[in-house]
Order: sequence, then structure tokens, then C-alpha cells
Amino acid sequence: MASKPLAGLVCLVTGATRGIGKGIAVQLGEAGATVYVTGRTLHKTEKGFGSLTETVEEINGRGGRGIAVQVDHSNSAEVTGLFDKIKREQNGQLDLLVNNAYSGVSAIMDNTGKPFWEQPLSMWDDINNVGLRNHYICSVLAAQMMVPRNSGLIVTVSSAGGLVYTFNVAYGVGKEACDRLAVDCALELKKHGVSSVSLWPGFVQTELLVDHFGKKDPAQEDAETRKVIENFLAGESPEFSGKCIVHLLMDKQNLIKKSGHVLITADLGDEYGLKDIDGRKPWSVRSLKFLLHYYMNLPRNVVDYIPNFLKFPCWLVTLLGKKL
Repeated sequence: MASKPLAGLVCLVTGATRGIGKGIAVQLGEAGATVYVTGRTLHKTEKGFGSLTETVEEINGRGGRGIAVQVDHSNSAEVTGLFDKIKREQNGQLDLLVNNAYSGVSAIMDNTGKPFWEQPLSMWDDINNVGLRNHYICSVLAAQMMVPRNSGLIVTVSSAGGLVYTFNVAYGVGKEACDRLAVDCALELKKHGVSSVSLWPGFVQTELLVDHFGKKDPAQEDAETRKVIENFLAGESPEFSGKCIVHLLMDKQNLIKKSGHVLITADLGDEYGLKDIDGRKPWSVRSLKFLLHYYMNLPRNVVDYIPNFLKFPCWLVTLLGKKL
């Protein structure tokens, strides 16, 4: 990879104080981009789970240019002001939007194991206000900047929770809607040279989840929870999604062909020959090794010998959704 392949590009990553958003932002910075990052926490707090100033420092330290914008993504006026700021400062240029902002993690963790009728009614908004409605608003405002320039990429971070039951009902509905958002936006944007994709990371070692699961004793949990804990603690780093997005932006010839699709980070890693920051190759959710481990309960150290390229076709994996 060239030293600064994204030099001159203007990117926006929402929800980048920590986790996947921060991981994506610092990888974009390392590739030389100007990266606007948003979130509610501007400065470092005692909890130590990340802030915009820390993300910007790391972007700058890796050779990019980070710009922090404190935004509450549940406030449409603040979101509109964000895009006005980018338009004004960058002469209308925006090459990448990453829809990543999310506010439902704490609510999900606080209600693990409860059926939907015993969860607070606020669960829907906790998950799908910032995690879905905001993504639509950001996509509209980004498209208004990208379409006149006949270029751009919108990435909506989703998950396999849009395919099979994960966490709770509101989560699954929201993730499937994120996939639909990305696909339908792509349909209308394609003739304008703008791409839109949904990105599925695997299990990701975010700061909040590592802290949450790291405090649990697996021996005290049921079998399903133990499996989830094991996979999160052995999952992708938050930066792996960033590596994938950098290579999508570099792959100008094939990017428009990928528009309108759900892209799995591990599959992109295999396609582009990527490894995670610790040198590992993450498992695809459609790989034989993952499906044997997750659904057949074979140990990781057994299935790890199965080659990464042995994967079920996408059409077969979609049958797990059991909708038709």
C-alpha cells in the first residue's frame, strides 16, 4: 500500500470516540485522509473509555488530519450543523461517510437475557434513534454533497444481527433496517457515481465489551453466554474495519460493483490480503470454521485448522434468516 493513498480525501466517521468508529478513523488517518470525527465526549473522562480529542491525537500522530466535532446524533439540528461545517470548510467536498454512531450498547448489556416484553419501552429508541434514524439523516445530507461531485462512498456499519437473532428484538430489527438502508440508497445513488454499502464486522474487541465481558466469570454463565464472551474476547480489533474501508476507497475500479451489497469485513480481508493489527486473520461469519464453531460448538482450537477460503455461499447463509 502506498504510504498515504487517501491524501486529499475528506472523510466523516460518526461515533468515533472509541470502538469501531475510532478504529476506522485512525486507519483513515494513517492512510493520509482528513477525518472529521463526531461523538458526545470531547475530552478525556475519568471512565477512560475514549474521547474525540484522543481520537484526533491518534489520527494526527499517524499522519492524517483529525477534526473533532462534538455532536449529539439524536439531535437533528446538530447533525445538520455538522454537515454545514464540513461543506463550508471543505468547499463542498465529502468523499466518505461512515454511519457508525450508536447509543444502545449500555441498554443492551443492562437487559441481557430479558425477553422483549420485560425490557423498557425505551429500548427501541436507545438502539434505533441514533443507530438507524440518524444514519438515514446522515446519508441524506452526505448524498447532497456527493451527488453534485459524482463521487463518494457511504458505509453503514451493521452486523449479522440483521440476519439472525442477536441480543434482542430491537437490535435485530435495527440492523436489518441498516442493511436495507444501504442497499436502497445504493440503488438511487449508482447512476450518480456514489456507492453505498453495509459493512458487517465480526465479533469486535471494543473497549466497552472487553471491559464488560472481562469482568464476568464464564463458569457462572449459561452455555450461550459463554460462547458469546469467548468470541468477543477472541474477535477482531476495532481497526480491522478501518483497514477494510481504506482498501475499499483505494479499489476505485471495483467499488461501484460492490455498491448495494452487504460486505463482511473478514471476506474483504481475504479479498485484499489483509491481516488484523495483531497479525491474525479474522474469521468470516460464513466460513466453515465459524459455522462449525458457533452452531456446532466445536472448539476454536479444533476448527482453526480449517482453511479460511472454505465458505458457504452468501445465498445459503441468508437461509439462516428463515424469513421465506
